[in-house]
Amino acid sequence: MSRKKSGAQAVGPPAAGKAKKKKVRTLSRQNLSLAWSTIRGRKGGFTAVLIAVAIGSAVISACGVLLETGISSGVPAERYHRTAVVVGGYQAMEVEGDADPRLSERVRLPADTAEKVGAVKGVESAVGDISVRTTVLRNDSVLDGPPVYGHGWSASVLAPFTLRSGTPPRAAGDVVLDSVLARRAGVAPGDTVTLVTGSKPGSYRVSGVAEPAVSLERQGAVFFTDDEAARLHGMPGKIDAVGVLAAKGTDAGDLADRIEKAVPGVVTYTGDDRSDAETLDVGQMRSFVIEVASAFGATMILLVIIVVAGTLALSVQQRRRELALLRAVGATPRQVLRMIGGEAVIVGGIGAVLGAVPGILLAMLLHSVFTAAGALPPGFSLVITATPVLCALLICVLAARIGGWLAARRAAKVSAVEALGDVAVEPKKLGWFRLTLGVLLVPAGLAVAIVLPIALPGESAIEGAASSALVLVIAVGLLGPKLFGGVASLLARRRGDVTWFLATANSRARARRLSAATTPLIMGVTMASAQLFSGTTLAATAHDQAVDGVIADHVVTSDSAGISPGLAEELRGVPGIRTVGPVARTSTILTWPDGDSIQYRISTAQGVDPAAVPDTMNLGVLRGDLSGLTGSTVALSRLVAGTVGADVGGQVDVHLGDGTVQKSKVVAVYENGLGFGDVTLPHDVVLAHTTDHLDQWLMVNTDREADLSAALKPYPTLSVRTAGAVTAAPTGDSGDGGISLVLNAVLLGYLAIAVVNTLVMATISRHREFALLRLVGTRTRQVRSMMRQEAGIIVVCAVVVGTIAALPSLIGMSYAIRHSVFPSVPPLMYLGIVIAAAVIAWPAVMLPARLALRPPAVEAVSRPE
Repeated sequence: MSRKKSGAQAVGPPAAGKAKKKKVRTLSRQNLSLAWSTIRGRKGGFTAVLIAVAIGSAVISACGVLLETGISSGVPAERYHRTAVVVGGYQAMEVEGDADPRLSERVRLPADTAEKVGAVKGVESAVGDISVRTTVLRNDSVLDGPPVYGHGWSASVLAPFTLRSGTPPRAAGDVVLDSVLARRAGVAPGDTVTLVTGSKPGSYRVSGVAEPAVSLERQGAVFFTDDEAARLHGMPGKIDAVGVLAAKGTDAGDLADRIEKAVPGVVTYTGDDRSDAETLDVGQMRSFVIEVASAFGATMILLVIIVVAGTLALSVQQRRRELALLRAVGATPRQVLRMIGGEAVIVGGIGAVLGAVPGILLAMLLHSVFTAAGALPPGFSLVITATPVLCALLICVLAARIGGWLAARRAAKVSAVEALGDVAVEPKKLGWFRLTLGVLLVPAGLAVAIVLPIALPGESAIEGAASSALVLVIAVGLLGPKLFGGVASLLARRRGDVTWFLATANSRARARRLSAATTPLIMGVTMASAQLFSGTTLAATAHDQAVDGVIADHVVTSDSAGISPGLAEELRGVPGIRTVGPVARTSTILTWPDGDSIQYRISTAQGVDPAAVPDTMNLGVLRGDLSGLTGSTVALSRLVAGTVGADVGGQVDVHLGDGTVQKSKVVAVYENGLGFGDVTLPHDVVLAHTTDHLDQWLMVNTDREADLSAALKPYPTLSVRTAGAVTAAPTGDSGDGGISLVLNAVLLGYLAIAVVNTLVMATISRHREFALLRLVGTRTRQVRSMMRQEAGIIVVCAVVVGTIAALPSLIGMSYAIRHSVFPSVPPLMYLGIVIAAAVIAWPAVMLPARLALRPPAVEAVSRPE
């Protein structure tokens, strides 16, 4: 009571002649109560909005769960199971103000790091570990299964591995296999096993079989003597990691902090993060999941806002009579806005809550798909907390609130007399702001798609062209009634029966309402075309560049980890072999200044012998000369050269696979970067900074009488193939194609549900119209025929407008990628999009139409809207 009195005194009495106004907020109890009463009275009209929000909430929640999983989760350590801490190099490049990109190759440590770590208080012992990629042969064939790594026997204590039978390796020709690997290879102590490191096979005596403390799901383990492992490792003075066994009672986190302080330049891993140091793919997969979940989640948030706003707009349009009556009896525009805003908040909140549990189930399903596709390692657990769900709730309620405000603006602004006049016929004119913005976005989208690929260098042209599809989709949403009415008017010129006349007349008269229902379908056609055909254009260009660019007679490939670098020199001495060009593959990070910041790009790179390039591969050199590719030099593809702003004679900072920075002089710019890699370096430079120091291919030219297969007979993992064996170089940021396909399917699935949702909502609300048509003499079969033809108009409009909206983006991307205005559009794939649009739209119109036609006309016409 005292607070109310003091508040009244502070405000003071109202001024003379003015009534005191009570401020009512959108989320006030009174307004929410009124909104809830409206929702209860119009359950059908709000069901569509509820479904759109609930499914959007589920997808956003799933993205959030995957994002948190990528950040927080991991897989249990296997070989380092017993360790408290694992010490390794930092497997990323530090970028200020941005996420640190992962390095593709192992960052190794000096061999004396183990001694330095062992001197830290709380360390019981520190064991240096090295990993040698090894292939096991069984009956002269490569043994299937997870990758196999060789180690020194001293590192067996880190799991620990316990000898189940036999003895430890004591001679250079002895090995110990883990129990699962020994069983799969069919060997026991005393048997001989053939192991291939690089491409050189070697026979070893199985001295023992060891059982790990935990089962090895992601790898197999072979143990050599420490000296033999170091010889095979081929990196004197270097180790891969240090496994730390802690003294009793020592906390792993505290010990990790002490190690990082005592030994500068190292990174410590504890808990599940230890697996990141075991095999590099775990950390790379984690980064991939974070990037994919972030990008896909951002796209879904935008789509949810657009779809929910469109569904609410359709709901408000169907209530024009009710809102007109409210305005006529004295409701102010602000009250109408608050009422609709309250409805949007309530429906959005309920829908967001309903979508939370399905969102977690969807996250589980996507997690399983990611694991099955190899984008996540086995055992990478899903992290489920309240944070992603709460964020999805907030986003969906905010989207519904924004959509409600946008949908209610026109209904709240019109005068009461105008509102009552508008209930009979839809207003034909669009608001000036909406019309102006939509008209301006069309040339803007075309300019982005056409001008940027011509004016801008590098990937900016591709990104600019790709963004035009989104700009044009927004323009379609704003100009939807005009576009839909225009297509209907064109189709009306074709002569037909009375049902065709009714269908075209209805489409023109109800253009605003039908366009609101058709816009999600147009978005689906546009996004499906842009996503699928940009991918097919990239894939076709990369394939053509790779296949056409290989001019060697033969390509030598490996069924194991790679090809030993010494084999190229050995083959050069074989009679009849004229040219041998080794090719090593890696991933680099290019950095360049951009104002006060540093930009970076991850690029696939190849290492080549410049002397062999003219006879083995055609990179499509545009400027410069590849013969100068020695030492600290680099050749760049046209797209990357434009992106980093470097040309022949310029310099660029190249972060090699293991993080080593090299200031490289650009000696050439070439066209075929999609086929061979955007960065080409000297062969010895790439090889020295890869994890396994192996070649990917050997490109060989021979005389007709030369027998290359006979020369490779001592190497059972190698085979001779044609140019088609050279696969196109993957782009650094392309991710996994299968995962991208799955996520695009989820995105398009949401759009499909939105299409069905809005079309059902728009059709079933026309029961009074159908009843009036029957009362004036139209037969039920004629009404059905009219609706079939309206469904056809909707499909034709969606396909035509959606295709037109996607074409500028595809043409611009194709020109930027390969200087051709003709993108790669597989006819069957495009036909699939058309059929999908028809399959989605047709039943969404016809089934509710049949339901609306079931009641007698007299009964249906008396029902409320």
